[in-house]
Amino acid sequence: MYEIWLVMNIVWEIALGIWPLLLAAAGLWLVVMVAALRRRGARWLAGLPLALGVGAVVTLAAVLWVPGWNKSALSEMGYWVDWANLLGVAAGFGALAMAFAWPLSAMRQAAAH
Repeated sequence: MYEIWLVMNIVWEIALGIWPLLLAAAGLWLVVMVAALRRRGARWLAGLPLALGVGAVVTLAAVLWVPGWNKSALSEMGYWVDWANLLGVAAGFGALAMAFAWPLSAMRQAAAH
C-alpha cells in the first residue's frame, strides 16, 4: 500500500510542477468541446473509432517514451509498481489524446457527411 501512496504523491508533485500547462490543456479542451457541441451534425459515434485509435497509438508511444523522459529505461523496471505507474501514466496520455481527438473527429465526420 505504501508504494501506491508513493506513486500518487509523485504524480501529484509532477502535476504541481506543470499546473499552468494542465490548466491551458483543460481550457483548450473546453473550447474544442464547445465547438463540437455547437457544430450542427457532429457525428460522435462515427468519430469514436478514430479517437480510440489515436488514444491507443499515443498510449503505446507513451509506454516507450516516458521511461526516457524520467531518465530511466524499460530495462530498469523490475517491480510491479514501476509497471503499474508506467501503464497508468501512459493511459493518462492516451486518454488525453482521445479526449481531444474525439470531438475533432466528430466534427470531421460531420463535414465529410
